Amino acid sequence: MSGTEGGFVRRIGLFQSTAINMSQMCGIGPFVTIPLMVAAFGGPQAVIGFVAGAVLALADGLIWAELGASLPGAGGSYVYLRQAFQYRSGKLMPFLFVWTAMLFIPLIMSTGVVGLVQYLGYLWPDMTQTQGDLVGLGVIVLVIGLLWRGVEHIARITAVMWCVMIASVVLVIVAAFSHFDAGQAFTYPDHAFELTSGHFWTGFAAGLTIGIYDYLGYNTAAYMGAEIKDPGRTLPRAIVTSIAGIMGIYLLLQIGTLGVVDWHEMTDPDSVAAQSVASAVLEETWGKGAADVVTVLILITAFASVFAGLLGGSRVPYDAARDRVFFRPFGTLHPRHRFPVLGLATMGVVTAVGFLIGRHTDLATLIQLLTTVMVIVQALAQVVAVTVLRRRQPGLRRPYRMWLYPLPSAVALVGWLVIYGYADKNSPGRHPIEWSLAWVAAGCVAFVLWARVEKVWPFGPKEISEEYAAGADPDTEGGTLGTGDRPDGAVSPGAPPPPTAP
Repeated sequence: MSGTEGGFVRRIGLFQSTAINMSQMCGIGPFVTIPLMVAAFGGPQAVIGFVAGAVLALADGLIWAELGASLPGAGGSYVYLRQAFQYRSGKLMPFLFVWTAMLFIPLIMSTGVVGLVQYLGYLWPDMTQTQGDLVGLGVIVLVIGLLWRGVEHIARITAVMWCVMIASVVLVIVAAFSHFDAGQAFTYPDHAFELTSGHFWTGFAAGLTIGIYDYLGYNTAAYMGAEIKDPGRTLPRAIVTSIAGIMGIYLLLQIGTLGVVDWHEMTDPDSVAAQSVASAVLEETWGKGAADVVTVLILITAFASVFAGLLGGSRVPYDAARDRVFFRPFGTLHPRHRFPVLGLATMGVVTAVGFLIGRHTDLATLIQLLTTVMVIVQALAQVVAVTVLRRRQPGLRRPYRMWLYPLPSAVALVGWLVIYGYADKNSPGRHPIEWSLAWVAAGCVAFVLWARVEKVWPFGPKEISEEYAAGADPDTEGGTLGTGDRPDGAVSPGAPPPPTAP
């Protein structure tokens, strides 16, 4: 078993990587967004949203696969953006990513906790607002407590929760198809597929946003690249396998649900189907007792999603702090269990705050706000990063190269731009685009202040380090940094020691 002295250890294999991805992808998401998807499209044709989301997830997943296989470090996008954009803008892009990820990753997790409490209402119909808030906060504390241990124990916990997730979705699917009404599932309203209608394309953009939200998580294992065994083979396989598996699950869930519950009920905010559609399916098919049991499994599934998301997300600021692109205390690992202490604790706090905010707004709007921030700093930037790295580092070891390049990049670019462009139209009065731009602008100001203190670009030389270039050891954390002066005069520093708290 290989690893880095004083750093992460590569202990997570293909099954655990796939389980981590799928647990994060298929948490509470589809169980709470099926009604949102139906409302967006105005009928059973909502299945288009899940198909479109799968296409975008696969195209973007192939980008993650190439980047993750060739740059298998802790932090995922941080590593990719640092390597690709260092030549032009120094440390600006990785700084902005970490700045943004510390917000959007835990806030996405908070939507999972909101959904968990929403489904708990099926078992606890008299639950008050305050009681729901306390339950959600307690869930977050429990997640952080379980993550406060070595990764080898976490991998086993994740595998168990993955099995519970599979059981919950399989039971809902089997129940739905045991009483399936094809006429109900495939009877569409007039003009449902009228492509010349502005209503169709507005619904498509909203459905694509909801769909990709449901698929988010196919990249979770990539954030843990420094802890993955044989990452050049494991990460691409885990990403593609998890997307294909979840796509099949979502399509069966959506079609099966529409064959049991009338879609008009899903659009009624006061109905059981709108709040707990899976529970409504089980109650309609197998009775209240079965609905209660499966609801418990769905709650565990939601918990597993939050667990997996915070597990991967807490690794993001670690690598940045080691490179002195983020606050130094974030680069400290637990002395015994080797996990990033401050990253996990901080994201736990932000998740709690986001949960309380989400309890007092609607889920669709929260999804829009989160997605726009993620798109501008991460998704679009990584589309560019793949091409930049192919040109700037042609000798980079690439165990996996994107299939049909550059077609997946083009598909991902169009998909993300559609989501971003329609964000304001789908969230009237909320202004998610303006909020995302304001957050990025604030990050730029923070970067300028930080760069002046640290005397780095634009107030100092660019530091170019191609640490994953040919000749680096792929089994060490972050590879081996190159040394020597570059032709452009920039310095290629050796690997800095892990920073300590000031």
